[in-house]
Amino acid sequence: MTKRSRCRPRAVRRVVAVAATTRVLYEGTRQLVGARQSVVRTNYRGKSVDLLGGPAIGVAVVGGVLAAGEAPVRVRAAATIAAVAGAVAGGLDDAVGSSDVRGFRGHLGALRSRQVTTGAVKIGVIGAGAAAAGLLAARGGLIRRAAAGGVVALSANLANLLDLRPGRALKSAMLVGVPLAASSNSIAARQISAVSVGASAGLLPVDLRERTMLGDAGANCIGALLGTAAIVDASGRRIALALAGLAGLTVVSEFVSFSSVIENNAVLRAIDRAGRSEVT
Repeated sequence: MTKRSRCRPRAVRRVVAVAATTRVLYEGTRQLVGARQSVVRTNYRGKSVDLLGGPAIGVAVVGGVLAAGEAPVRVRAAATIAAVAGAVAGGLDDAVGSSDVRGFRGHLGALRSRQVTTGAVKIGVIGAGAAAAGLLAARGGLIRRAAAGGVVALSANLANLLDLRPGRALKSAMLVGVPLAASSNSIAARQISAVSVGASAGLLPVDLRERTMLGDAGANCIGALLGTAAIVDASGRRIALALAGLAGLTVVSEFVSFSSVIENNAVLRAIDRAGRSEVT
């Protein structure tokens, strides 16, 4: 039995453990907090849902990463920093942010007018966490590590951009995380990917049933974690391709609605709607 095949059962066990932890944390927090107005938001269909899924994912992810003993300390530190930065900055935006200003252009434009938005703060915090993750998790020179940090930051942003329909961001995380956990040459990358898959799987059923939403806290956290998994000991070519792809999608998002693209593609639409309460 090869070393990689021995590690696969560990990754599966980690997925199961993190999924269970995420669900228990969510249900427990829901019992304690209830339907307080401070944690309730209205989703795209006008339905009231809670924001407790994001904190549950954040806590489960950090616990899962710290428990991933097969990953070197530097990788666990990188993943923890990136995930916490995403969760905290996203949580701030969830709590007191305004929807009046959106996108990189909007927040940076507000800064030029000397208006500091929570979105701008989020960009700074996630950017700093991503830079630290790139320095710790990537190999090679400073340029490669800086580019790796860009991958982490843009991954966090992309996950948030996808969190506009129930289950969409979590399904996307699993579609990326499962192949990464199964095929990466790095044991550390497989373990960190397994944590992201487990957290996504644990919250997916209640997200699809519109009991909760990820919010910026959950989406930024899970995206940053996947970005970190993708850069662990990655080659310069792989990091460059990932950075170019994510940067391209980020630019496109400023002008094109991802929801419209998904709705106009039969395959993407079927994947996106699968399991959602309004279509079952």
